[in-house]
Amino acid sequence: MRKIVFFDIDGTLTSEIDGSIPTSTAASIRKAREKGNLMFINTGRCFQNVEQRFRDIGFDGYICGCGTNIYCDGRDILYVPQSHEITMQLLEQARKTRVDILFESRKEVAFDLSRSLKHPKAIRLYQAFVNRSYPMPEDLDNPNFFCDKFVIWYEEPWQLTEFRTVSDKYFTCIDRGGTFREFVPYGYSKASGINAVLSYYGIPKEDAYAFGDSNNDLSMLTCLPNSIVMGNASPSSLFDIASFVTAKASEDGIQKGLAHFDLF
Repeated sequence: MRKIVFFDIDGTLTSEIDGSIPTSTAASIRKAREKGNLMFINTGRCFQNVEQRFRDIGFDGYICGCGTNIYCDGRDILYVPQSHEITMQLLEQARKTRVDILFESRKEVAFDLSRSLKHPKAIRLYQAFVNRSYPMPEDLDNPNFFCDKFVIWYEEPWQLTEFRTVSDKYFTCIDRGGTFREFVPYGYSKASGINAVLSYYGIPKEDAYAFGDSNNDLSMLTCLPNSIVMGNASPSSLFDIASFVTAKASEDGIQKGLAHFDLF
């Protein structure tokens, strides 16, 4: 019976030290796939932000945008975008509460630059996209603009509280630590994505495995009986729900986790 494995990207496929992909990670995933197992990325990133370096490893499919966009065998089997009207409600509230907001969709990412970004991590991420010559629209008020999901950075607790008076009508708020929050449409998650993929292939949960390292992996780690938490995971409470705690991503954690379950 073939198995299926789902991998988060940041801090799981990539080193927690420098964001590189360890050589052992790519090699062990390819070996597991050669054995007949299915390999899937399961990420909060939307599809356009799954860089070519990840695709080059070789995967059978992708769950992107926390379950809002799913590809199996090169086919788009699910896509759930938000309307322009809802996106504009979020944009207006972000401006009102002065949070830094990053909209994500499967075709683009977009910061609201109607005012200067304030949060250092938002500024750093924006600059990283600039350095990659990444196309980012700036006219967010145009009638064709929409998002699939989004993230915010804030400075004071009241900003988050006030922002959520609008966002909570439509989105689940995921605590990513500090003053960083991720927002995913109600009913969608990394777990809902896994359930859709397992149904597509007719694979039982007992033959599925998930690797993750952060709170936005919580749903997929708890929906499967085989959950592998990276040694660099944060918060540390994730270790308590793991079937197996592997080494840090930078210390061959993927290779050791796949080996522990005899997946290659």
